[in-house]
Amino acid sequence: MQNAKPKYNIKAVSTLLGIPAGTLRAWERRYQIIRPARNEAGHRLYTDEHLQTLKWLVDKVNEGFTISQAVSLLEDSEDVSSSPQSKEKRNHLSTTKEKFLQCLLTFDERTAQGKLDEALRLFTLETVLIDIIGPLLIQVETMRENKEITSMHEHFAVNFLRSRIGMLLLSMPVEGFKSKALLLPGPDEKHTLGLLFFAFALKSRGYEIVYVGQTTTWRDIERVIDEINPAFVFLSCTSKINTPKSIRLVESLKEKHPELKIGIGGDIYRAFREEERKCLQPYLVGNSKKEWEQWLKESL
Repeated sequence: MQNAKPKYNIKAVSTLLGIPAGTLRAWERRYQIIRPARNEAGHRLYTDEHLQTLKWLVDKVNEGFTISQAVSLLEDSEDVSSSPQSKEKRNHLSTTKEKFLQCLLTFDERTAQGKLDEALRLFTLETVLIDIIGPLLIQVETMRENKEITSMHEHFAVNFLRSRIGMLLLSMPVEGFKSKALLLPGPDEKHTLGLLFFAFALKSRGYEIVYVGQTTTWRDIERVIDEINPAFVFLSCTSKINTPKSIRLVESLKEKHPELKIGIGGDIYRAFREEERKCLQPYLVGNSKKEWEQWLKESL
């Protein structure tokens, strides 16, 4: 696949696009729009596809958009996604995901780690999370529900991904922070992978993240809020049974900390009828990146 072969150094890309190398590095750190490979000396190497993406962003900036606006447009743009290069990219993503899945389902941890490393060299971190790991998790859960695999296969895959996502979150570079956000599962919640995805979305947009991966008591939550003084608190709620407890926790937090901006994500949507959702609308963050961004925009 020719366009996936790293061949341009940062000086060449800077010359071709007419923008400083420092700007390219800043875009990479702040927006995770591309993830260039590195040579043995640690220098960045860009592919034809990276060059196309960066040129598209430069064109938008020259039209008057800010870089953050251009990145948002890029994520939804048909101009880029309908190109032959993008179709090839989607095919490669699908192939990578299937190979990755087979490694996990055969308990081949070493090869699975190699496939994950390869994906991170070829695609942006956000692409790997949203287009590979996210769909893979859904597929594993569906296969277990259909008895195509055992619960042990699912647990191995989920535990592998949870540990790797956590490490990626910790290593993710961010320059400067907007506000501090506390992320925790709702009462008695066991599934926290969705919360990790949301943590990535927040951190990539400049928020300082305090991620708690296990359910905690009301007293512990109160103490941590007093200590770190977050601007946001986000809860995940994936179980209909636990939904009333999560709602009570939100109401208690809002009563004691009226200045807090509180959001709830996960499958809580399925627990309510449409008219009931309207009452909870201020707290419902959504299940997609676009919904998350809209909620944050309205809350600030």
